[in-house]
Amino acid sequence: MVLTNCKKLFAAANVDAIYTECEFLMRYATGMGPENGGVLIDKDGATLYTDSRYIEAAKKFFEGSDVVPVLWGGKKLTEILGAYQRVGISYSQTSHARFLALQKSGAEFVDVDTVFTESMIVKNEWELGNIARACSIAEDALNMLLPEIREGMTETALAAQLEYNMRKLGAQGLAFETIVAFGANAAVPHHETGLTTLKFGDEILVDFGCRVNGYCSDITRTFLFGDDGKHEEFKKAYSHVLRAHELVQERAVSGMTGMQVDAIARDYLQANGYGELFTHSLGHGVGLNIHEAPSVSVRGEKTLADGMVFSDEPGVYVEGEYGIRIEDTVVLQDGKIKTFMGKTRKDLLIL
Repeated sequence: MVLTNCKKLFAAANVDAIYTECEFLMRYATGMGPENGGVLIDKDGATLYTDSRYIEAAKKFFEGSDVVPVLWGGKKLTEILGAYQRVGISYSQTSHARFLALQKSGAEFVDVDTVFTESMIVKNEWELGNIARACSIAEDALNMLLPEIREGMTETALAAQLEYNMRKLGAQGLAFETIVAFGANAAVPHHETGLTTLKFGDEILVDFGCRVNGYCSDITRTFLFGDDGKHEEFKKAYSHVLRAHELVQERAVSGMTGMQVDAIARDYLQANGYGELFTHSLGHGVGLNIHEAPSVSVRGEKTLADGMVFSDEPGVYVEGEYGIRIEDTVVLQDGKIKTFMGKTRKDLLIL
């Protein structure tokens, strides 16, 4: 049975009701986010409004939970919201046109963006289970892919096979557009996967993830496709990126700020001559969105706590030559970092 976040949201909002039509906010509140739907939460519970395409599935999904699925129809939404004095909505996820339409209800609307952000930052057991499953599928898909990599493959072909593997293993969609970079393309942290073909001696960087019940995984691995004897500097840099990645998982604890956790990897790379080549933040929150709170960066002032999920992804990039990134999705539990990744190798694999 789904473990909803409706009561948690309502208790924090200081309003008479919360209403949202945003897909990921509906999914966060209830576990389900149908197209053309809406969720209303008040002191008596939660109602998910949907249409005939989803109502049967919704009734099964919410059986035994605190959410009641209802077909759109009957009373107008403005009449429903008009029964409340103060209604919380997400200003950032509500269009101006929709806001003007909702105002016809006569209710006072209050921005609850912060309520959603602060609630979403700490995951419950059901959410963590979905993220763990998404991470497991991603790793299994990569392990299936490795024996299939051949010289002459394009980046897009490799990405397509990886995405097929994830779907075959039960993923419900991609967490984001898969990044596959061969050779010097990996020096661009968010390279756009294209038609570059794989050659002996190329490095391969893959950054990918999938979704389970809307929740994301995020993983990056970097390999060599054969050893042409021209990668001594690459190998040296790889060992330092790997050590920076490991140090984060060894030293980060609850109570640190995102800035302090970022500094674990950044200071190590700086001390070893790679500081200027680590050009992005160490990590970002992972959940229903592939980038959400908390920020694990030089600007990350938020104190990290148990239940927060984020990425650990130090990298080194030399323009026109190579790029290296090693990434796990991790969670803080019992004051320490626990990685969701354990099925794929992180030492330098030469295919």
